[in-house]
Parts: sequence; structure tokens; C-alpha cells
Amino acid sequence: MRRRHITLDDIAKRLKVSRVTVSKALRGHPDISIEMTKRIRKVASDLGYSPNIMARNLSSRRTNMIGLVVPKIAHAFFGAVIEGVYDTTFQNHYETILTVSQENSDRELKHLQTLVAMRVDGIIISISQETQDMERFKWIKKMGIPLVFMDRTLEQPLSGFSTVVTDDHEGAYEAVEHAIKIGYRKLGFLGGNININIGKNRLAGFLDALKEYRIPVNREWIVTGGHGKDDGYVAFKHLCSKGSLPEFLLTATYPVALGVYEAANELGINIPNDVDIICFGDSDVGRFLSPAISAVRQPARELGVRAVQVLLESIQDHEVTREHHVILPTQLVIRETCSSKRAQTANTTNIDKTIKNQ
Repeated sequence: MRRRHITLDDIAKRLKVSRVTVSKALRGHPDISIEMTKRIRKVASDLGYSPNIMARNLSSRRTNMIGLVVPKIAHAFFGAVIEGVYDTTFQNHYETILTVSQENSDRELKHLQTLVAMRVDGIIISISQETQDMERFKWIKKMGIPLVFMDRTLEQPLSGFSTVVTDDHEGAYEAVEHAIKIGYRKLGFLGGNININIGKNRLAGFLDALKEYRIPVNREWIVTGGHGKDDGYVAFKHLCSKGSLPEFLLTATYPVALGVYEAANELGINIPNDVDIICFGDSDVGRFLSPAISAVRQPARELGVRAVQVLLESIQDHEVTREHHVILPTQLVIRETCSSKRAQTANTTNIDKTIKNQ
């Protein structure tokens, strides 16, 4: 049997008051006495009344709902991001509608269409690794819905959209610089789709560090692709098939590093003795890997917080095309991998000066 929804009219009929009186009492309007408000709210509770949010949206033109699209949910980084989004929207009296693209561009488009149909006030998105279509975002702007790109954006930024990202280039540069300063000369890079900003900028940071320290680039040790564990597993096995391994690897994400660990274990390759590693993106469980992995830590929760703040400013000021570009710093966390010199025995105190002046 289909459940009947209790309406304001049902409450009004029970108490023999007007519908307007009920509506005002439930909203805490000062026109209604405290005693009457208590009576109305008690009857509403007894009858099992819940507000019709969609009907309210139609009349107010504001839903107080924000759409969130992320590529993965079973991921420590995005878990922290989502917490930041939820906490900040809640504090600002908004609800968050979470959708997950599973790194699929078609799913992402469907989620965006659903969020628009739900009349969300704004959207925060971290795009899938497949996404290249700009038209979906231009369409959302035409609909008058503010949208903020968070963490992942298109390779070519679109005008009229805000972004909240981490400093991917600098984070990758610092990781590679650390590896060079402890003696590594044969360096590789795994993972990362270079069609979106995080893959492109992390690879650029890797290459710029090699250029700055005059380290030759071996293109066979650069294997780009996806951002998941399977991508790291396949990329590392492909690297091993080339016949020679680099001394050091920077992986584009933490899940890619997990794939490297799994493949290395299968192949009998020792981390860090045979190949050392730093991953971009940290995880609380990273320290429990054997060996504990060093990482470029991103301020994941703050990314979510700042993305909401930027979006709410656009919503409240009715500025769909206002642009804010926030770049948050990263932090290099050294654990057991890449923690000491192995590649050469010479004193490296002045290694940066020596290399740069060759």
C-alpha cells in the first residue's frame, strides 16, 4: 500500500486553523504565538509530517542544495574531500547531493543532468579521467548554475568557472628534487592522465625538476595513463618489460603506488632497494605499507571546504561567471621509502650546486 504524505492542510484541518498559520508556525514565524507553534509542531510530529522540499523549491527558487560529483568514493583522498564539503555545507544550512562518476565520462554527464533537474543551487565537480567534453559545462553555465572545479579540471580551463586545486606542479617538483638530492639519477614517472590538470601538472613538475638539475630524461621510464590501482599495476609491469628499471619512481596518485607495490611483489622486485618510490597523494594507511611509503600530502579536507566557500559566494551574489582560482600548497612527507641515499656513495651536501653548475 502506498504511503500517503501528510500535508499542511491535514495539520490545519486537525487543529481547525488556516494553512498559512501552520506554514508560519513550522517556519518559526514571529506572527504565531509560542503556544500555537508548539501545538502545531506536536500535531505535525504525531501525524508524521515531513516538508515537501521540491514544492518549497518551486516557490522560493532556491533549494539550498549543492551537487557534488567525484570520480571515486572508496579513496582516502576523496573521503576527506567529501567530509570537508559536507561539514561546510551543513554549517551554511545547505544539503549536499553526492554523486560518483566511477571515472566514467558518461556517468558524469548523467549525474550533472540529474543535479540540474533537481534544481541544485550550485555544483562542485572533480572530473573523471575520461572527461574531455567542454559542452556539458558550458550548458550548466547557460542554465545559470554556478560550478566550481575541485582538484581535477580540464587541461584547458574554461572562462567563467572557478577552480580550487592543489599545487600539483610544485608538489611533484619537490618530490623529485628530494630524490635527486639523496643521490638518484635514474628517475621515472607512472600514471596520470595528461588530458586533465593533475596528470599534466604532476608530470610537468617531474620534468622541470630533471631539467633544473640537468638529469637526462628517459622516456621509457615515463608511463602515463589512469589514476587507479590497476593503472599502476599495469604501468609497472610494462616498465619492467623494457628491461631496465629506474632507481626512483614518482607515481601520479596513491592508488597507482598501491598497484606498483602489488606488481613489484609478484615480480620479486624489492622496494626500495631495487626501485624507490614517492607517491603523489597521501593516505593514513600509507605508513602501514611495507615499506611505509613517502608521499606528497594534499590538504584534502581543505580542498572541500574552500570549494564550498567559493561556490556559496557565487550563489549568494548571483554571479554565475565569477572566477576564483585557489591553489593550496602540498607537503612532502618522508617515511621509509626515499629516506636515504642509495644511488651513489659520494657526499651529497652540495649536490644541488654541483649538478646545476655542470
